[in-house]
Amino acid sequence: MSTVSVERVTKVYPGHSASDEPVLALDGVSFDVRDQEFCSILGHSGCGKTTLLTMIAGFEKPSGGRILVEGKPVGKPTWTRSVVFQDYALFPWMTVERNIAFGLEMKKVPAARRSEIIAHHLRLVGLNGFENRYPHQLSGGMKQRVSIARALAVDPEVLLMDEPFAALDAQNRAMMQEEMGRILAEADASARKTMILVTHSIEEAILLSDHIVVLSSRPGRVKESVRVDLPRPRSEDQPGFIELRAHIRQLIHEELYAEGTQPARTH
Repeated sequence: MSTVSVERVTKVYPGHSASDEPVLALDGVSFDVRDQEFCSILGHSGCGKTTLLTMIAGFEKPSGGRILVEGKPVGKPTWTRSVVFQDYALFPWMTVERNIAFGLEMKKVPAARRSEIIAHHLRLVGLNGFENRYPHQLSGGMKQRVSIARALAVDPEVLLMDEPFAALDAQNRAMMQEEMGRILAEADASARKTMILVTHSIEEAILLSDHIVVLSSRPGRVKESVRVDLPRPRSEDQPGFIELRAHIRQLIHEELYAEGTQPARTH
């Protein structure tokens, strides 16, 4: 069963002034994300990856086509779809515990149950003992763990991640990819989430995903949907990993030299 269905989605942005032509960002994008699947959306900067994610979240609406979650058209943002942003988006005046609690308080979860959920997610992301720290006292990787814990704590149907590790240095990014792999492996089968990750890193997509949607250069179209059948945990040294990386790299590189890679205009 598909949890998320993207059906012939198009997105057009108006020009900045009356003399500017509209910009076609996405053109007829279609793909499905299965229940409890980890899907990555991969492509060059400007191909519409983040635009697509914001429409799945409900922050923007498609110009054409439709997006369904659990068979229902996406409307306004709801608790069923949580978002992890690149810049963490933590409240600086709140402790780690209070940041994780925020969504639960908005949902009016009882205090006793709230404490159980917070404790579980602190363990899940490896932040036991940091409950009373403030964001400025944490490393970038730790801040992103808090952001992931906060997003998971409200028990969404779909977890959306917009290049969550892009702001980290190479060492912390590798560590967070490993941590996310661990979280996926340790998650209870009944609590496992459908996840959609926007990334420009081929390695990150292969390490984490069951399914990779490769978008063309603008306007974004589905160039290929790639299934990742490699066993977990994964390593960049595995022959299957190397072969898949080469295939996806070729798909991406084709876009660099394809005709029409300039921003597309509507007519």
